[in-house]
This record gives sequence, structure tokens and C-alpha cells, in this order.
Amino acid sequence: MSNQTLEIRWHGRGGQGAKTAALLLADVAWKTGAHVQGFPEYGPERMGAPITAYNRISKEEIRVHSNIYTPDLVVVVDETLLESVNVTGGLREDGAIIVNTAKSKDEIIPLLKGYKGAVYVVDARKISVETLGKYFPNSPMLAAAVAVSQVMPEADFITEMQASYQHKFAKKPEVIEGNMLALTKTFDSLREDLKGAKALVEM
Repeated sequence: MSNQTLEIRWHGRGGQGAKTAALLLADVAWKTGAHVQGFPEYGPERMGAPITAYNRISKEEIRVHSNIYTPDLVVVVDETLLESVNVTGGLREDGAIIVNTAKSKDEIIPLLKGYKGAVYVVDARKISVETLGKYFPNSPMLAAAVAVSQVMPEADFITEMQASYQHKFAKKPEVIEGNMLALTKTFDSLREDLKGAKALVEM
């Protein structure tokens, strides 16, 4: 794969929005001028069953259509998957992993099968309950993926997501406001950890 292509693998459970987050990221990246892919791993998507989704984002045309085996970034939407799924399988040592958890990074690292790359934690439950009143982890984890990968400027992402939510939730302005707040809170929560961090892929 070209070193100018960002490859992301998402791990979640059916009903948590991992697939939706991957498709939203593809949509937003496409609107900012990138070539994109966003697709789930096909299989029965039962509520609560483990699911995998993928993104490729590039400034060049993407000619590969396989699953992603050596991702630059892994996003774990449900931390219980750390016990049952090898989420770090194939993950590049110069890449990163983001885990949705209330635990600290030091508590999560021992669960990552010796992975030596960058590890970030986001408490998507706390953020979404504070901003939306319910547990919807996909908005915070989507923002976290953009923040850590630096695949696009934060301002561009926020602008495109505002437009996307306005279209999707035209009759529910309170949902738009809550989702936008979830995105900005996630960026804020990662700012300190990301100081000095480079983009995962130079595009």
C-alpha cells in the first residue's frame, strides 16, 4: 500500500455505530478532496456481536479493494473486545490504537498483547452521556480517529460534520448540538496527549 494512504481498522459490536463511524469518516474525507474507502467486513451483524470495519484515505486513487491487514490506526469502540479479539493484529509499530475506556492508558497497555506503538484512550461513554444524554460511542470515536491520525485539519472536520448532521438531523436540532459538542469535547480530551505527535501518514 502506498505510504500516502491511511489505513484504519475499527473494532466494535453490532449496534454501537463502528460501521457508521467508518462510513461517516469516508464521507467527510471525500468532501475534503481525498480518495476514500469505508466498508464493513461482511458477516452477520447481530446486536452485540463483534464487527470489523475499515477505512482507506488517500490523496491518490486507491486501487486496492481487500481487507486491511497492516493498519496505521486501530479504533476499539468496545473495550470488552480486548479480551476476545486480537485488536493489535498486524497494527504497525509506528501506528496507533485508540480504545474507548474509562481506564487509564497504563491500565490498557497490558491488555494489548505487547503492542509497542502509540496508545490513546477516550471515555466515549462519559462524553456521549454528557453531550447527548445517552451512550452513543461513534461520534467521540470518530473525532478521536481524526485527532490521532491527523488525516484532516480539525476545523475542516468540524465544518463538514456540522453540515452532515444538519442534513441528517434536520428536524432534531438538539441532536446536532449534542453531537457537535461530543466531537469538540473529544478533541479537547486528546489535546494534551497529542502534543508533538505527527500525522500517522504524510499525505
